[in-house]
Order: sequence, then structure tokens, then C-alpha cells
Amino acid sequence: MSTPDTLLISNRGEIALRILRTAQAEGYRTVAVFSDPDRHAPHANSADLAVALGGQTSAESYLDIDKILSAARKTGTTAIHPGYGFLAENADFARACTENGLRFIGPPAEVIELMGNKRRAKAFVSAAGVPCIPGFQGAQDDRTLMAEADRIGFPLMIKAAAGGGGRGMRLAHSSAELAAQLRAARSESKNAFGNDELILEQALIGARHIEFQVFADRHGNCIHLGERDCSVQRRHQKVVEESPSPAVDADLRTTMGEAAVTAARACGYEGAGTVEFLLCPGGEFYFLEMNTRLQVEHPVTEMVTGFDLVAWQLAVARGEALPVTQQQVSQCGHAIEVRLYAEDPQQQFLPQAGPILYWREPDRDGVRIDHALREGAEITPFYDPMLGKLIAWGQDREAARRKLWQALAQLQLIGPKNNIRFLYQLLIQPEFISGDADTGFLDTITNLTAPEAISSDWVALAAVLNHQRHLKPQDRRGGRTNWRSGDSSVPLHYRLGTEGRDFECELLALGPHRYRVSVAEQAHQIEMQPQALDNTATATLTIDGVAQKPLFLQQGNRLYLLQDGRQLQFEDRSQAPLQANLGQGSGHISAPMDGALLEMRVELNQTVRCGATLAVMEAMKMEHPLRADRDGTVIKLGACAGDQVRGGQLLVQIEAAPNRTTLLPGSDSS
Repeated sequence: MSTPDTLLISNRGEIALRILRTAQAEGYRTVAVFSDPDRHAPHANSADLAVALGGQTSAESYLDIDKILSAARKTGTTAIHPGYGFLAENADFARACTENGLRFIGPPAEVIELMGNKRRAKAFVSAAGVPCIPGFQGAQDDRTLMAEADRIGFPLMIKAAAGGGGRGMRLAHSSAELAAQLRAARSESKNAFGNDELILEQALIGARHIEFQVFADRHGNCIHLGERDCSVQRRHQKVVEESPSPAVDADLRTTMGEAAVTAARACGYEGAGTVEFLLCPGGEFYFLEMNTRLQVEHPVTEMVTGFDLVAWQLAVARGEALPVTQQQVSQCGHAIEVRLYAEDPQQQFLPQAGPILYWREPDRDGVRIDHALREGAEITPFYDPMLGKLIAWGQDREAARRKLWQALAQLQLIGPKNNIRFLYQLLIQPEFISGDADTGFLDTITNLTAPEAISSDWVALAAVLNHQRHLKPQDRRGGRTNWRSGDSSVPLHYRLGTEGRDFECELLALGPHRYRVSVAEQAHQIEMQPQALDNTATATLTIDGVAQKPLFLQQGNRLYLLQDGRQLQFEDRSQAPLQANLGQGSGHISAPMDGALLEMRVELNQTVRCGATLAVMEAMKMEHPLRADRDGTVIKLGACAGDQVRGGQLLVQIEAAPNRTTLLPGSDSS
């Protein structure tokens, strides 16, 4: 009896689930691997077999080649799909799979090695006739790099040669900041990729990020499936992707597509890959890099072409020819994808961790969501903070945009802070609606990350829901909804805290489910429906004559409200004494999340100035500088470089300076 074709997915989360769906439909027996935090994750439960890797961090689990190969041997695996991230572009892993008799779902190790280094990749494709961005890919000493930077001119991009995903990238606007940016790029590149080699490139202002999906087989066929526009980025990480690009016409698509195929053919490519370009306002385009794997944004290509790219990957790895020729590729309609992240846009997109308290996804024609979320799951600090992807298809770009915007409003996620509200507002910006956004777009839109005002009607609603929490069934039946006052004509007083502010509310019941609530001299009439009395519900209510359906969740004395992607958390502080708001200037510098402390740049009794970098943390694959929030003297250190720290742990305490003092050496404000 022959053994079944068995596919091990050496990844986690939404991409592992996405690959599992196609593999199982194609008749593969599937194997999942999981770390300790992912023991009960959806991908581990969805595969036919699952193997524990142990460990918490990526290095202890999904990046451990020996553990992955051991899992393959235990399960009779015949092929391995790396997904994206982790080992997907690791030439040593691809080589080890081949040496162990396993089909690696990706290009040969030599191609991964070549294209995985930006310096060598640029030289190679340039020799093949593909235009490249002017820059420098040579000696690594600071003196040479600074001299080359002056030759190239500013602004200038510094990039990790082995990098990707925005890590190890810095923009230098002048020679004055070059040394600090080189140091930061090297450090992040070394920690992320184990390689601190850098390249320099001219910064192309006003350019768009356009990438072409290429596919090649072992029979000499190589085609492209059209372009994706990935210009909407922050920190050089893609936020929105769409296909086709509003900036690419048929003639330019042909020219750029031919350049992408030329690059793929030249390196002997095999399988799915992406050739990325920067497109200048004048129509010139330049090679940026080649990703030798499936991309996060591959669903938009699938939705406009109708092809299953994972099925193609599996077929090419089995030695089959591509199912279509270039002439048979066509695009139908328009698709737009947004990436959902556990991050706080109002705190420079700081990654967040914590439990998923409530989750419901939209169910609409033309809307796809790839995720691995479930209620009760924990978003940990050990992995990338991406929660999933929401994709919408329409007959044209505007139809897709409207459908995606409505789907974001219907997405119900209560838990860690996230970017859903940010995306909801981004899609209605005039520059995005018109299709004119370039790679600098998000740098110019500050209103998307500014704190939003908290309207008095939301506070009033929170006061009513909080009040309902205190009522007993007999109170509701008897209409005694002012039971705490003892007098139905005397309003109740509540103090609710949210986002660092306290709100005083006066609540008067006008009937079993009718209230008048005063907040900051604003009075609101609220009528609740009986079914909105559970701990979690979409409340059907009327506020000042307008019917609304916000989602709420009660947990102890905390109330979560969600509407149009905005999540507010209220705490009942009615019985608590007023507290001083420490806020900015407290001098208590704590870890914003679980992670590793890479550097501690200050010592006890050192004098620092507000804004100085005190320490650098690494969490969720990114480095995060921790800065002083006031002038003063360091009087306590809570950790050392190399320590694993918990979110909220005190790292540095600064005693306020009575007067401005002179900085000691080393207390820079970078």
C-alpha cells in the first residue's frame, strides 16, 4: 500500500490555515507544527496530524530547522510548505529539505540565497537588463558608507541586505543623522536576520510600490499574473494592497511584467515569487527586490484572476507544468486587502498583546477574511502582531473600496488594541479614494493617528449599560431602576474612566429601559431594548431619537463598546478615590509589552533630558526605543540588557530635576 502524499506546513496562524485548506482539497494528508503558546491554536487543530515543537519564541520553535525536520520524519512527510516569514526564505532550510528527500514548496536554495541578499540581487538583475535604483552595495565600514551617501545624495534609504518586512530600514534626510541611522539599521538587521550588512539607495520621493506576481515551472514556462499596488505603507511595512494598480495602464503593465519575468528567468526561478519595483511619477520604474515565496497579499491576485496560487505551488513542486500561458491570464474586477494588526496607532503603532474577548467576522459576498482568531485565544508577544487580512472584490475599484469599508465596520473584535478603526478611516481619505496614494501617503496623514474625541453620547450609553449591570431581575420587572438612590426623582451619579480621563455622569431612569443622562452639561435621552441586557450583545437602542446598534461587552467593572471599528474601554470608578493622572512626565518608564531588553543605555544617577533614549526593547519582531518623559536623574533600574521583561514592568525610574541640568555624555536624544 502506497503512503499518502503528506504536506507539513512549517508555519502558524492564518497562512498555515490558508495552505491547509487548499492542501486538504487537493488530497494531501496535512501536518501542523506548533509552539507551546500555539498548542490550542486553530492551525494545530485543523491539520490531520500535529507535532509539538516546544518553546515559546520563534527561535525555539518555528525557526528551528532540526525540530521541523524531526516532525517531518515522525509523520512520514513528503513535502514541506514554509508559508511566508519564519523559514520561507531561508536557503539552509530549503537545502536541508532537499537533502532529506523532502519536496520544498519554493524555488531552489541557490535562488533563495541569491535573491535573499539585496546587494547580490541588484547586481544580478541589473546585469540581466532590469533597471535598478541608484545606490551603493559595497564595503561596510562607516567611512565608506558615509562617503557613498554624500555621493548618492539625500534623502537616502538604508536597507538591511538580508532584510525584508521593513526591518533594518531607515530613511536618512541629511548627513547629520546618517551615523545614528546606520547604527539603528545595523542593530535591527543583526537581531532580525543574523546579518548586519547594509546597502544604500537613493530615496525616490513620490514613488509607488508596485509588485508583480510571477510563476515558473520546471519546463521553462515563466509568466506573471499582473501587478499589486502596495504603496500604502507605514515603517516600510505594507498596510493596504490592491490589484490592479490605479497607476498602471495596459502598456506599462506589459513593460513592467516583462521586466519581472526577465528577472525570474535569469535566476532560474521555480514556483511562486514576487518581483517588486518602485514606480516614479514620470513612469520610470526600478527593481526593488524579489521575494522568493508566497506573499501576504496573494489573495488580491487570486480574487482578480480566479487562480488558487497555493494549488499552483503544489503542482509545480510535483513537476507539473503551469496550467495557463501568459496570453490566457486576465484580470476581472478589482480587489483590495487590508492587514489587521494588534497595535496601537495612537502610540506609534506599538504592538499589543492580550486575549481575544469577542470575535465575529463579516459574512458578505465578495468579502474574504484570512485569519486564525477565536474567542479566548491569546495574542502573545512572541510573534508578528498581524491578526489576519480582510479582502474585498468589486466590479471596479470604487465598488471594492466601499465593500471593504463596510466590512471593516461589520468586523467585531474586542480585545487588544488594533488598527481596525485606523483602516476604516484610511479608506475614506480623499487621496486613497482617488487612487493617488504613494509610499509617503501615511506620513502626511496625521489625523488618522490622533486621539479621537470621546463624544458625550458614548459616555452616556456607557453609563446606562454600567447601570444595567447593577440591576437585579426583580428591579427591572418592577421598574425600580433607580434603586440605588431610594428616590425615583433623584439622579444617580457615576464616574467612568476611559483613555486616561474621568467622566462624571448623572443618570435618571424615566422608565424600565428609558433614561436621561447628563455628561458635561450635555443631556441625552436613551432607550434600551430588553434583549440588550446580557453581558455581550449588539445593543438595539435609541440615542436622542437616532436608532443605533453598537456592540458591548461587560467584564466585571469594565465595559467595552465597539462601533465602526472603534473600541472604547470604560471602568466604573464611582466608588474609587480620584487619582492623579501620571501620564506624560511621570518618570516611570515601563515595558510596553512582553519582550527582550536589547540595550540599557543609562546608568544609576545619570542625568537625562526628556526625549533621550533610555533603553531599546525587541518585541513582535520589531525594535522599540524607550524614551525619557521628563528631565531628571535615573534613580532606579528594573532590568539589564538581555533580560526578558513583562509588559508593565518598571525599567527605569527618573526623579524629576528641580531645574534644567547639563546632560552627561551618552544621554543623547536620538
